Amino acid sequence: MTTLWTLIAAERRALADDLAELADADWEARSLCTDWTIRDVVAHLTSWARLTPGPFLRSLVFHGFNLKSTMAEDMTRAAGASIHETLDNFRSVQDFVRPVPGGGAVSMLGETVVHAEDIRRPLGIQRSYPTEALTLIADSYARSNYPIGAKKRVAGLALRATDAEWRHGSGLPVEGPLSALVVAMAGRPAALADLTGEGLAQLQSRFGADTQGATR
Repeated sequence: MTTLWTLIAAERRALADDLAELADADWEARSLCTDWTIRDVVAHLTSWARLTPGPFLRSLVFHGFNLKSTMAEDMTRAAGASIHETLDNFRSVQDFVRPVPGGGAVSMLGETVVHAEDIRRPLGIQRSYPTEALTLIADSYARSNYPIGAKKRVAGLALRATDAEWRHGSGLPVEGPLSALVVAMAGRPAALADLTGEGLAQLQSRFGADTQGATR
């Protein structure tokens, strides 16, 4: 099996290549993370890739254990003074091997792919993600509520990918591309348009108005 960090590096590289083609105005477009622009999400990916547990904990304590404030400061630093610097900073962390604090390599893979979709979907950019990467993320999300409540979100539903050999759960069916199932499990209602099945209405009812809490 390809190492997880090889998959992560490949997805960072692919995203950076897509970002290099954007017009300046695209960077200020709203991402699927409703409070963040495209540039904000890129800065978040950079800051999260750089983070190590010690500095993260110290920063969290400094900000009174307010995760959003902690992330905002790190994102400002990672964004730099220009769009060019934002992209350069992101490229510089492409091969970093640093697990998400409190998570592991699969968590970082999910972070990378889901945030890439937060960027690509609003801009109409499509990517065919490796099935191996999506399967690893889907399995992880379906088993755990940390950090985005995915297990609870899909409880009692029978998920089935229509473009890969992946299934999970029992109950009313929800079907669609594996990438859309992953993005929906991560709390992005935009992915629901790509899904079908008798359980879709039930899944949709579990999405709140605020999707910013799903970001990390």
